[in-house]
Amino acid sequence: MRFSSLSAPASLLALATLVLGEAASDVLSLTTADFESSVADAPLMLVEFFAPWCGHCKALAPHYEEAATALKEKNIKLAKVDCVDEADLCQGKGVQGYPTLKVYRNGTPVDYTGPRKADGIISYMVKQSLPAVSEVTAANLDEFQKADKIVAVAYLSSTTDAPAAEFSKAAEAHRDDYLFGVTTDEAAIKAAGVTPPAVVVYRSFDEPKSDYPYPISSLTSEDLVSWIKELSVPTIDEVSGENYAVYAQSPKPLAYLFLDPSSEDKEAQIEAIRPVAQKYKSKMNFVWIDAIKFGDHAKALNLMESKWPAFVVQDLEKQLKYPYDQTIDVTPEGAADWVEQYLSGKLQPQLKSQPIPETQDESVITLVGKNFEDVVYDDSKDVFVEFYASWCGHCKRLKPIWESIGDKYASLKDSLVIAKFEAQENDLPPSVPFRIAGFPTLKFKPAGSQEFVDYEGDRSFESLVSFIEENAKNAINLPKTDEAQAPLSDSNATEAQHDEL
Repeated sequence: MRFSSLSAPASLLALATLVLGEAASDVLSLTTADFESSVADAPLMLVEFFAPWCGHCKALAPHYEEAATALKEKNIKLAKVDCVDEADLCQGKGVQGYPTLKVYRNGTPVDYTGPRKADGIISYMVKQSLPAVSEVTAANLDEFQKADKIVAVAYLSSTTDAPAAEFSKAAEAHRDDYLFGVTTDEAAIKAAGVTPPAVVVYRSFDEPKSDYPYPISSLTSEDLVSWIKELSVPTIDEVSGENYAVYAQSPKPLAYLFLDPSSEDKEAQIEAIRPVAQKYKSKMNFVWIDAIKFGDHAKALNLMESKWPAFVVQDLEKQLKYPYDQTIDVTPEGAADWVEQYLSGKLQPQLKSQPIPETQDESVITLVGKNFEDVVYDDSKDVFVEFYASWCGHCKRLKPIWESIGDKYASLKDSLVIAKFEAQENDLPPSVPFRIAGFPTLKFKPAGSQEFVDYEGDRSFESLVSFIEENAKNAINLPKTDEAQAPLSDSNATEAQHDEL
């Protein structure tokens, strides 16, 4: 295709678009020259330290721009620092990954711990701009009740009345999580239809209003926070990377309904499960999840077929999975029965396991879910296990060192086992008292014991040998041969855990 001589080159058009886009941005671009003065002059500012090549930064960018525009009206500034152009500045601020976000108050930073979608950023920063407890009057009562997903209001005759002190204590500790308000305005109290002292939580989902159900005179900050946390989890909600932590931090098991979001029946499928979720809400959290976007998470929960909807219960603490039979259609009755069986202890977890190797010819023994207990819990043997993931770069660098460790002790296989376990392709049995949170993880199980010793040293050949010989219960009598040259040691950094959510 030919362009007229009047047409601007594509590169110039792109540059013009970029310049115009930057000019219209409500996100401040800070450099070494103006960073300190900018954050010092701002009562409240959110700063993103980013790298242009970072995929997570690119995903955050439109949400950050949208939040900056919305918060500009509230005099809350959002800024960014390009850590490629301003490498020294970012290093001086302790930035170790991208994006890193920090909240500055008159120059003093704290880590940003909020969501990374526009509405979440806006909500988080608005809460940061307010006192821990906001004053509520009849004039702003209705607006305040709807100002966030979770709003707690204390209605009191006097600010010195109980439970004012405990309410304020809870608010100070959880200002980042929830919105807190207090009122002694008689008109506001009358409009709310309550009798002071009272505490009410307003929600943007499920039941919109919940009164504190216990004696208000004995309310403690711990009681209040526990109650609000319970209310903050919807009966059934979509789960994603944005809110997964809410469920991961809960002591309750988690029931997933995997759905194809493009299905015309999606809402009907969610509503069909809602009564089940409501019935068991006190004992189990329920979510629905995008089965197309999070297909890898479905596989991690041992759902083997791409057949939706699908249902699975997970014990998050022990990482045990209980998938509903995918050859059977998910119905409310079937899901309820599955939950009831789980809660009554009648279900057995489904363990993912690669096949047990037909032969073990290598010096490093391959463990899988099905042979883990037989090998590791053999009381006659010391066992040293590397838990790894195939994608993990540190694991790949450790591999030749680990193989050399296996070679060194190959003649002692009857008393000392050097083993490896692919932790994303195999589940640990329920009898194992730990779960793997990062890769590689190294654990030693001494002979005659069911306890595991964590290896926390550097990953050099010499350090690993010293650890084995310090912790082994069986005698280590090696034949006198020339030692193989030890491979170069891996760094001691632990690769961050990958999570499907």
